[in-house]
Parts: sequence; structure tokens; C-alpha cells
Amino acid sequence: MTQRRVVITGMGAVTPFGVGVGPYWDALIEGRSGLSAISLFDVSGYGVRVGGEIPSFDPAKHIDRKQVKRMDRFTQLAMVAASEAFESSGLDMNRENPRRMAVVFGSGIGGLNELEQQHARLTEKGPTKVSAFTIPKLMVNAASGNLSIAFGAKGESIAVSTACASATNAMGLAMKYVKRGLADMVITGGSEAALTPLALAAFSSMKALSMNNDDPTRASRPFDKKRDGFVLAEGAGALVFEDIDHAKNRGATILAEVVGFASTSDAEHITQPSEEGVGAAEAMRLAIESAGITIDDVEYVNAHGTSTPLGDVAETRAIRKVFGQATKNLVVSSTKSAVGHSLGASGGMELIAMVQGIRNKVVPPTINLDEPGEGCDLDYCPNTARDLHIRYAMSNSFGFGGHNACIVAREFV
Repeated sequence: MTQRRVVITGMGAVTPFGVGVGPYWDALIEGRSGLSAISLFDVSGYGVRVGGEIPSFDPAKHIDRKQVKRMDRFTQLAMVAASEAFESSGLDMNRENPRRMAVVFGSGIGGLNELEQQHARLTEKGPTKVSAFTIPKLMVNAASGNLSIAFGAKGESIAVSTACASATNAMGLAMKYVKRGLADMVITGGSEAALTPLALAAFSSMKALSMNNDDPTRASRPFDKKRDGFVLAEGAGALVFEDIDHAKNRGATILAEVVGFASTSDAEHITQPSEEGVGAAEAMRLAIESAGITIDDVEYVNAHGTSTPLGDVAETRAIRKVFGQATKNLVVSSTKSAVGHSLGASGGMELIAMVQGIRNKVVPPTINLDEPGEGCDLDYCPNTARDLHIRYAMSNSFGFGGHNACIVAREFV
């Protein structure tokens, strides 16, 4: 069976730099940080007080107020990002077959904020005071379901939840839908709004988060000697994947082509990555193989790079396992240095950064990288963006549960 080519025709983002791909990309290239002291809730009793909040986010500016009240924050973020992606794609559903549009969207946790709020109401005011919208707001498929409704997409509507690999796994599935002719257009990506009291406390108890409260903008420092954990963030990254012939026939602007994807499982530990990066390396190798290219073709890797002591070394080892001698020609960077770790949304945000890098011929830097830590010995593009004609690039996402997902995109010419 002939497999169709998959292209990206729209992108949208909500990040700690605000709403829009433009502000996000400009800040990345300028080497700015979007991290700050947490103000969404009282953190006076917490040891960790830094996060990646979306500043002054008002969903009512983008979504009907009545609908806003029926959505958890993670769905609101998904809606705003997907609206930008849909608009930038130029799609007109009056001219499209709605059954040929699918939605495949990821979230690692879903509506945690709603769960916490309604549990508080239950314990403080009793069961009759729990909102009737609780379940429709907290369920992990609330984003994909609401996106299908908003855009009239009557093809398959799927929610993917594989922790911090959620968005990349969702995009891999979206790619397969288009390649195999199951859909002509797919709204995909991921969203997360887990910067909540419970999540902050839970991740703090795991000793997973950075304690650099005195200097929030330097708290996320992937691959650096002084890294001490990731910075919990919120956000969303949405993209429109489309069959190339469908996109060309309607005169769409093609941003990049998605050419490879693979996913594996470590099958070792529920939270810790394989120290030697075996599963991650296999996912990278298979993704490159599925793209029909060699390791010498890949010029840039947008790393998972969360700023944890173990994870950054494991990913570095995995990259070296895959690329071998070709590693000397490879540029790697972690955009989480600027926006923190938005869990299940991160893969969508990072593919957007990668596509922008391909289109603008520039690598976004790993900021706050002053001295590489032991075992971190790659070219991480420290602190300053670098001009580079990127023809092929790969984005890595790894999550609790041992999930590894890698996606490969190329310059569209």
C-alpha cells in the first residue's frame, strides 16, 4: 500500500511567554526565560516556589464565556492553541468533509485542577455541592472531545496519555492516520495545566523539582553541572497535520514535512529512566529508520532535556548510542531551559520550536548552561541561538511509565 506524505500546515502555542507561536519563538531565540515565582496559588508552605505559569491568561478572550466555565484549564489551553493552529492552516470546514478530519490530542494528567477544587468542595461543603461538570471537565479526553466539537471534526477523536510523552505519541498516531489514509487532516499536539497545589506537592515529595527559588529564570538548566531538577510548567502546543496532496490542492502554506516516528518502552521502572538510555536509543533509531534516512542526515535534536540529574545523562548516553561518530556533527538543545517542563504538552511545544528552527535556519539555545555536568558531553548549543540550515531534525519525549517517543521532521522544499 502506498503511504501518503504528511505535512504540517498550522501551529498554535500557549506558553509561559503568553499566547501565540510568535512570542514563544522570539523569546526562545533571544535566550529569555519564561519562568517565575508561582502566583497561581499560595506556595508559602512549599519548598519549591518556582514554575512556568502562563501570564495573565484569560480564556474568555478566546473562548465563549459559557464554554470557559465548562472546561478545566488544560482544555482551555488546548482550545486556544488549536484555534491558532486551525486559523493559521487556512482550513475552511465549509469546504471540507468533516469526517476526514480527526483529533488526536495528548495530556499526561488532564483536569487535575478541577479534581482538586471539587474534592475540596466535597470535604468542606458536602456531596450536594460538587459540580455537575466535574467529570466532563477532569476527564483526560475533555480536550480532544471539545476540539472535535469546536472545529466540527467528525473523524476519530482520540486522547493519548503517556505522561511526558503524551503529545509526541499523539502526533505519532496523527501521522499514522494521515499516512494510512484514515484522515486527510488531524488536529494534534498536547496540553497540560498541572501547576496545581497537589501536583507541586507530589513532585516535590519525589525530589524531582528544582529548588532554585531565589533565581527562577535560572532554575531550569538542562545538562548543566548545577541542575537540580525540573521546573513544573503549564502550556499547550497544537499542530495541523495534513495529507500533502490535500494541502497542495487547497493552496495551503506547508511549514514542514513529518517523516518519521517511533515509540518504545523501557519496561524497567515506573519513574526512573533506563540509566544507559537503552529504550530511548531504540526509539530514536527506529524513528530515523522509519523516516528512510541515516544518522548522518539528522542535524538537530530537540532534546527531552528536563534538567534532572539522571535524565539528562541518560538521554546523552542514548544519543551517543544512536549517532556514534556522527555525534560530532550533531547539535542538541533543550527548550525546556526557557519554558520548564509542561509534562504531556511538552512534545507539541517542542515540535513547534523544531519546525520554527527548520524554517528560520536557526537552533534555539539551551539557556543557563554555564558548565556541562559530568556525562553531559554533547554540543548543546549553550545560551545563544545558532544559525544552521536544518534539513532533518528529531524531537525526543520520554515519560514516567518508561514511555519513549521520537518524531522526525524535515525541511519542505
